[in-house]
Amino acid sequence: MEDLQADLSASGLTVSTTPEKGRCLLSIKDFSPGEVIISQEPYVSVPNNSAVHSRCEGCFRSSNLKKCSACHVVWYCGSTCQKSDWKLHRLECNALSRLEKERQKSLTPSIRLMVKLYMRRKLQSEKIMPTTARDNYNLVEALVSHITDIDEKQLVLYAQMANLVNLILQWPDINVKEIAENFSKLACNAHTICDGELRPLGTGLYPVISIINHSCLPNSVLVFEERLAVVRAVQHIPKGTEVLISYIETAGSTITRQKALKEQYLFTCTCPRCIRMGQYDDIEESAILEGYRCKDDGCDGFLLRDSDDEGFICQQCGLVRNKEEIKRLASELKPLSDKATMSSSSHYLEATSIYKTIEKLQTKLFHPFSINLMRTREAILKILMEMKDWRAALTYCKLTIPVYQRVYPGFHPLLGLQYYTCGKLEWLLGETEDAVKSLTKAADILQITHGTNTTFMKELLFKLEEARAEASHKRSSKDE
Repeated sequence: MEDLQADLSASGLTVSTTPEKGRCLLSIKDFSPGEVIISQEPYVSVPNNSAVHSRCEGCFRSSNLKKCSACHVVWYCGSTCQKSDWKLHRLECNALSRLEKERQKSLTPSIRLMVKLYMRRKLQSEKIMPTTARDNYNLVEALVSHITDIDEKQLVLYAQMANLVNLILQWPDINVKEIAENFSKLACNAHTICDGELRPLGTGLYPVISIINHSCLPNSVLVFEERLAVVRAVQHIPKGTEVLISYIETAGSTITRQKALKEQYLFTCTCPRCIRMGQYDDIEESAILEGYRCKDDGCDGFLLRDSDDEGFICQQCGLVRNKEEIKRLASELKPLSDKATMSSSSHYLEATSIYKTIEKLQTKLFHPFSINLMRTREAILKILMEMKDWRAALTYCKLTIPVYQRVYPGFHPLLGLQYYTCGKLEWLLGETEDAVKSLTKAADILQITHGTNTTFMKELLFKLEEARAEASHKRSSKDE
């Protein structure tokens, strides 16, 4: 721990402990918006491979892949990634090669991550792989498992997974109970590795990053540059302030966020946003995001149940909405939602038709800023993009942005990415001046959250410069 403290101190950080939260990461200097607070390579990581889609073990890219000729499980994009991974994969390859093909089908990312965890520990203990203050198994041991808070069904699952890991490793001194506890640690501490547009690529364990606690109003954001986890400040962080990121999707009511945190991470959030639960402004936010709309289409008031539970009263105009009418609309939505979920992604026209029917019912039922309505429009936008119906896609993208602006704080990567999508569509459709505005808004946010040196950001900034040049040329042509 002393080595880690000395290493972090050089970066303007220290690990502290509080009775309420346990370990936390504190700043010992000021951090500015966009500044890198800390970065870490994964202790272990695995790509999200499936029967139809594979990624390179080293860089998570999905092009020019070749399968390992010995184990037939792991893929590489070339010799560079294969050589860099060889010390660890040599051990893993031998173990996986012994497995029957049926057993190999049980190799979920979680199982592979655990196998690699024990192999990396072994190689570091034998001095075959080096250790540093931020890269050693002691940091994994220090992670909280919450094993005593887990229900019996989950404990049985972890025990079964631990037995499979034991079968793969075949080491005489392995501790199956410890493996099961480590699975609980992974559930609470592993991170989903995403690309620049926040699409999931794989899973990694970053023991130092895992010290950072959650807030529904975070002052920092975690993004990835290939497998490197990078935490950047999204607001001014004064010396002595705790560094905080969000573990979950924060667009939702306090009850929804608390439920997600309790189920996945086994704690109750007490951030400034959550301690407002039950107060009027929190009730209003919940009713807008997850509640119903006023009967008067021209009113954007929010509804609360009346005292005798017969209906819902608009808090702005006082109109009462009958509970039976709401039940009827909700009952019409349920089968459609199930059908939309099951509809094949290749049947775009059918899926679009179902989602548009859902959207029509939701606009009658939910508040205009409803999360449910926003998610439906996101689904329609995604399908329209696949269909290359750019005009309709832009319409739906613009419909989502006011809700994004409401549910996400100013410097949130999802808001920046939605502006980016809007800007690309506008440019494609020849709406160059609008494209410049949208791409500028995207760049203003994403330069803070993503920095400027990644391939993704370089492409965005290049598009913005091109759009500005094209807009300037169009203006000068008009003047002539």
